[in-house]
Amino acid sequence: MIVDDAAGLRRVLQASRVIAVVGLSPNWNRPSYFAAKYMLEHGYTVIPVNPAATEILGRKCYPDLAAIPDKVDLVDVFRRPEDVMPIAEEAIRIGARCLWLQLGVINRAAAERAAGAGLDVVMDRCVKIEYARLFGGLNYAGVNTRIISAKRPSCPSLPG
Repeated sequence: MIVDDAAGLRRVLQASRVIAVVGLSPNWNRPSYFAAKYMLEHGYTVIPVNPAATEILGRKCYPDLAAIPDKVDLVDVFRRPEDVMPIAEEAIRIGARCLWLQLGVINRAAAERAAGAGLDVVMDRCVKIEYARLFGGLNYAGVNTRIISAKRPSCPSLPG
């Protein structure tokens, strides 16, 4: 099923405890690293998947999903859209429950294939941002503002 509403996203994040991050970078300044580290800090088990690394975030790194010996609930994809179909097929084979395609990763054919095989599919969303939005971590007070933006609001004009 394609998941695109708050209730569905909340359900997926609550039901998933083990996340395989495909394309997790060992570089601390990459979005995949930030997202994985954040999810680790919030109680998830994160399994790095990157054939070019042996360890990321202090965890053993696997070359592909099939090499992971543990059960995976959610496959979080940080790869180009054209690379997603084989990852979706592999997610189906290993029995994952969700295929999550990160911001900018849009592959409708792969999403439909995974959904048709019974996986929940989230596309063009960040797992870190959605977790923070849905579970109260968007600002220092823990208030869900429902606004995610890198732009500061303009200052109101002072009367004068």
